[in-house]
Amino acid sequence: MNGRRLFATAGRVLTQLRHDPRSIALMVVAPSLLVGLFAWLFMDTKGVFDKFGGAILGLFPFIVMFLVSSITTLRERRSGTLERLMTTPLGKADFVLGYAVAFGLMAVLQAVVTVAFAVYVCGLTVDGPLWQLGLVAVVDALLGTSLGLLASAFAQTEFQAVQFMPVLVFPQIILGGLFMPRDSMPDVLYAISDWLPLSHAIDAIQAVTAGTDDWDLWRPVLIVAAFAVGFLVLAPLTLRRRTA
Repeated sequence: MNGRRLFATAGRVLTQLRHDPRSIALMVVAPSLLVGLFAWLFMDTKGVFDKFGGAILGLFPFIVMFLVSSITTLRERRSGTLERLMTTPLGKADFVLGYAVAFGLMAVLQAVVTVAFAVYVCGLTVDGPLWQLGLVAVVDALLGTSLGLLASAFAQTEFQAVQFMPVLVFPQIILGGLFMPRDSMPDVLYAISDWLPLSHAIDAIQAVTAGTDDWDLWRPVLIVAAFAVGFLVLAPLTLRRRTA
């Protein structure tokens, strides 16, 4: 891995994004709009948004970053850009981590905008510090980014990347604790949910909104971060198969 090539890749991706306002809007604006829609839907039902708003805040950035990172990487492959880059000294790790850095910066911006909108516009009640909520939102978005980069290695078209959502994303939404507390699930489903990173992201957000500042917060944060790092380690290893 070469730091100069890594940041050159990140700079190239950010330059491309700067000329793609639709992708920027999808990453930065769409999660806030979806959170706002949820808050508006339950504005007359007291306590619903405070109960589910935190989990929703972790859900939408994860999905959006998964879609954007996987589809953007596939565009590089289909346009032939990736094959040309692989003929240069640019390593696979430089490519993947460069994308991770670029989308990581977008994830920070997304987290700041979404958290601020949820708290100050939609009125989400947060008993813990806002910086902790922002941190969890960033880690959650990075999880979506890393999983999207990994999934892109197994897809040949943008449509195939979207097809991975029922396999990689929907089970995590269903078992993540959004619809039912995880400790109320059947034992088998609880055990499965414990191996799904989005479950721990939702746990971390709920810990922040409840004002918990101990191992109940930092344990799930570390688990989500470990999953994100693991996906980023696996992504370069699978890259060769689609670029040969």
